[in-house]
Amino acid sequence: MYSLQENLSLKPYNTFGIDVKTLFFAEIFTEEDLRELSLQPVFKENSLLVLGGGSNMLFTRDYEGLVLKISIPGITAVRSAENEDQVLVTAGAGIVWNDLVNYCVEQDFAGLENLSLIPGTVGASPIQNIGAYGVELKDVFESCTAFEIATGEIRGFDFADCQFAYRDSIFKNELRGQYIITEVTFRLNTQARINSQYGAIQAVLAERNIRRPTIADISEIVAKIRVSKLPDPSTIGNAGSFFKNPIVKKSEYERIAKAFPELISYPAGKDKVKLAAGWLIESCGFKGVVEGHTGTWKNQALVLVNHGGATGLEVYSFSDKIIDTVQAKFGVNLEREVNIL
Repeated sequence: MYSLQENLSLKPYNTFGIDVKTLFFAEIFTEEDLRELSLQPVFKENSLLVLGGGSNMLFTRDYEGLVLKISIPGITAVRSAENEDQVLVTAGAGIVWNDLVNYCVEQDFAGLENLSLIPGTVGASPIQNIGAYGVELKDVFESCTAFEIATGEIRGFDFADCQFAYRDSIFKNELRGQYIITEVTFRLNTQARINSQYGAIQAVLAERNIRRPTIADISEIVAKIRVSKLPDPSTIGNAGSFFKNPIVKKSEYERIAKAFPELISYPAGKDKVKLAAGWLIESCGFKGVVEGHTGTWKNQALVLVNHGGATGLEVYSFSDKIIDTVQAKFGVNLEREVNIL
């Protein structure tokens, strides 16, 4: 059963550790909680903000509305009726993402291992189409269910419905603010298809002389790489990668690469190239920079941090400075990956 609180600090509920307040707050554990709360005046008369782990959010002000913390639990797995080598794993929206990854690795269900240690919860994963180390959520997505705010009905979404793109989905665009995801189903494999093409993974495999890696190997290596590059939000406030890796036309890439031969990039489809935002930012001298109470992480310029006491506006202004500097040097526009309120 949900409980409703008023004038609550959201500092414990966002990984940046920004101290702002919300007018109303409710934690949701079941779809029935959502239905019951949706009938109350506080739900109907206030704007809504849905939070999972709060790991992809920068608050620049108090929230004058109702914050819903989605904590729906549960993980189940069933064999696919269409393919005996596949399994359908369904997880509640409140499950911590890495807990799901660990569960699947322990069960030898392959597909999520490259996404180890991504912060956040299962419910946010389709919205953002999370991805890392050569894998995106869309590669393993089967379906999700969601609560329609306007009607109180539960609707299912298949792969085509979600309109996935790079760090994007229909839930960030035309259906933004209309649905609350309650559970997600993934199609995983019992016969592993190892994806170790990402350079950093290959380097660690070579270092350890592992020629035939398991999904447990990949998961452990990805976690090791992430820990070496990214700060722990429990120690220093951050939201992981603050900017998207920009995707440019091949002709634009060639222009930049001619001037900066050391440019780091990856193929991104026909006539498209993905540039490493972290490299662009670091090349502008921002790695490990401290400005006031904020700055970039010492091991990864793509990550903005709260050194203690930073306001959301302070972090946002610093990100503006980075965007302007990268644009001036490379002619490339950086886009924030983190949601701004």
